[in-house]
Amino acid sequence: MSKLEQILILDPPTDLKFKGPFTDVVTANLRLRNPSDRRVCFKVKTTAPRRYCVRPNSGAIDAGATVTISVMLQPFDYDPNEKSKHKFMVQTIFAPGNVADMEAMWRDARPEDLMDSKLRCVFEMPSENDKVHEVDAVKPAAVLNSSRVDGPAVPRGGGGGLGGEDTEMRKLLEDCKRLQSEMSKLSEENRQLKDDGVRMRKPMWSENVMSNASALIGRESAVSSLPSLLVVIAAIFIGFFLGKFVL
Repeated sequence: MSKLEQILILDPPTDLKFKGPFTDVVTANLRLRNPSDRRVCFKVKTTAPRRYCVRPNSGAIDAGATVTISVMLQPFDYDPNEKSKHKFMVQTIFAPGNVADMEAMWRDARPEDLMDSKLRCVFEMPSENDKVHEVDAVKPAAVLNSSRVDGPAVPRGGGGGLGGEDTEMRKLLEDCKRLQSEMSKLSEENRQLKDDGVRMRKPMWSENVMSNASALIGRESAVSSLPSLLVVIAAIFIGFFLGKFVL
């Protein structure tokens, strides 16, 4: 008896392409579409189960429905000279009317009732053109996000961008005026503090001047009285000597 042809339509049909770099998890999507009028059970198998994570790896697809399978390749050291030998197989069977245990159904299934499709894994590194396209795609997205963020700040009136600039200029002028007023207040307070300091120093300076003046006057009086005292002493000595000679 010939084997049944695969009832599901696979997208992609033959190759699962994984695009590097492979320093992180790389995901490839596989779409399974059921074009029949019957429910179909599926199971996904691979020759390298430790290298891949498949979600979901089994299940059932209703008539006319589509399921997307995420095949996640784990990080590894990519060697461009090494050809990939990894393969996947999608195995299917028409679901019985009252299936309750999926594992038992697959275990008891007859080989002639099974359908399968095989896919090979292809590893690709991004080319220089792909890198340029990715950078070019990121730039418009960044500009769009910035315009969304800055958009509400622009007035809705006819001014457009000029209106936003005028608003910013007015804010800057107001800030400058406020700073100037604060600077003038600080200058006035500084001047007042200097005046208070000068007024506090004046009494102390006058007291020092008076004490120095009185001391200076005392010195002058002492110096001025010194010659008269010398005259008196000289007269005494002269009288003393004259008295001796006369006697």
